[in-house]
Amino acid sequence: MGDEPKIELFVKSSEDGESIGANPFSQRLAMILMYKGCTFTLNTVDMKRGPDVLKDLAPGSQLPFVIYNKEVKTDVNKIEEFLEENLRPPRFPCMAPKNKESNTAGNDVFQKFSAYIKNQVPAQEDILQKNLLRALLKLDLFLKNPVASELSCEPKMTVSKRKFLDGDNLTLPDCNMLPKLHIINIVCKHYRNFEIPRELRGIFRYLQNAEELKAFKYTCPNPDEIILFYRDVVKKMP
Repeated sequence: MGDEPKIELFVKSSEDGESIGANPFSQRLAMILMYKGCTFTLNTVDMKRGPDVLKDLAPGSQLPFVIYNKEVKTDVNKIEEFLEENLRPPRFPCMAPKNKESNTAGNDVFQKFSAYIKNQVPAQEDILQKNLLRALLKLDLFLKNPVASELSCEPKMTVSKRKFLDGDNLTLPDCNMLPKLHIINIVCKHYRNFEIPRELRGIFRYLQNAEELKAFKYTCPNPDEIILFYRDVVKKMP
């Protein structure tokens, strides 16, 4: 079977300098590695104490990055592709989705969220919130509607029973989407007194299923850490 690859994941640390900071890309890679079940070293880099590790290992790069058998990988999307290609069955689970629509589901949610929380014009608040709601509703409908792989087993199915975007197993699109939804819920509630509506049952079922997964639960930044991180990102209304 060959030797286990030596993998190190470098992420921005939390305020305490120890745990994973509030960065969805860091959590995305940590989730992939944890779900794959491979051994890896998590290195949290405290940017306030002089990130010498960046100069030494990956000059000019941003966190997160991965060192795989002494080879530095710095682009998150390319890291994801590389890990899926190299950590493959039968030794490691496949995380590529079966349904191509799973790759793009909810792809505008975080963009609408960013526009909403950075807004400083009271007259635009309502429309930006509605834009975010529309993006969330579109994701909710995708989660509630059966995907092709479900319909192939149960052609008359009208409401999906799957746990995640693509099926009952975690896939790469989930590792991208779930950290962002977690941030959206916490930041909007704290800074805008707005929460993802409970009526969006597909999204809430999705988040509840995620909370039962070690790969999600153990890589989530602390809510207080997310609130602290976004204090300089969220724009206050005049």
